[in-house]
Amino acid sequence: MRWKSKTGLLPITGITESDRSTKRLLQRLGPGRIAVLAHDDMDELAVRGLLQARVSAVVNTGRTMTGTIASRAVLELLEAGTPLVETSPDAFELLNTSRTVTVTDHGIDMGTSWVPCRRFTRQSWLAGYRAAQASEPKQLARFIENTLKYAAEEKEQLLEPFPPVSLRTELPGRHALVVVRGSGYREDFAALKRYIRRVRPVLIGVDGGADAILEAGYKPDIIIGDMDSVSDLALFSGAELIVHSYRNGAAPGMERLRRLGLAAVSLPTGGTSEDAALLLAYEQGCKQIVTVGLHSHMQDFMEKGRKGMGSTWLVRMKIGSRLVDARGISRLYPATERRKPASPGAAWLSFVRFLH
Repeated sequence: MRWKSKTGLLPITGITESDRSTKRLLQRLGPGRIAVLAHDDMDELAVRGLLQARVSAVVNTGRTMTGTIASRAVLELLEAGTPLVETSPDAFELLNTSRTVTVTDHGIDMGTSWVPCRRFTRQSWLAGYRAAQASEPKQLARFIENTLKYAAEEKEQLLEPFPPVSLRTELPGRHALVVVRGSGYREDFAALKRYIRRVRPVLIGVDGGADAILEAGYKPDIIIGDMDSVSDLALFSGAELIVHSYRNGAAPGMERLRRLGLAAVSLPTGGTSEDAALLLAYEQGCKQIVTVGLHSHMQDFMEKGRKGMGSTWLVRMKIGSRLVDARGISRLYPATERRKPASPGAAWLSFVRFLH
């Protein structure tokens, strides 16, 4: 395996920013900070967020690769030249109380104390990747068993009448574009610009997917989720807000909206917030449901800490006739092809069709 030569140099001295929740940490990271996190099996979303924040170094008190998920995500961080070191879980509290530290290959100097660490390298990634590949059959077997178990338990819930939801946004007969900040969401969303311009679908952001819609230059019509990873900016965008609550009616996400002075409706249904968004569009009569960034396979769900996908499997069975999963479309139509100007003849035919 041939590596690129870009390597981050240590030691680095800087101000730390820490949080056990990578989602929350990414919302406030600034350029040049040293990110301190506790993240087992670092996923693509975390890596992209760290790169976008332009951190100077990353200190992980979790296991960057546990050997259970064959992911290439952390390679992107290494190839960008961002130094990554691992230290023990116990060190998080020490680092959380220290503002300025110096990170070296073998330790973190906090002025009054020293925490040992080890550099996470390409060789570290390769060892974890090969271990995950070797364990994949066992992981898949457990994932299938979990999926079947929970699908059997939750099928009755899916057959029950969907909770009524009163919305301002007209959904019957329209297309809905459901956006989640999953793997490759940014590129796939960009590949759908012509579709969005032509069809003008209802834009539904699932939690942080609402921020993805704003980043792309659009405004979400509906935001649905438990409201833990969506920004205040998105919440104040004017979109209708739907809090995905437990089936017993408990809705922890509603408290945040109350503090912000925002009104929302509650949707008590099982499964994930992604499942809830798909069912909402289906039950409200959307004739086509297009998805971007949705989690759809074992690695996706394991990176989210879920050991199966029972509810998602059932939902896809129910709405499949109207579902178009746009995940990976950007790999089929690269940006260079999408930007290629049309020939005069093709442009004229397109204009004539538009008039008719």
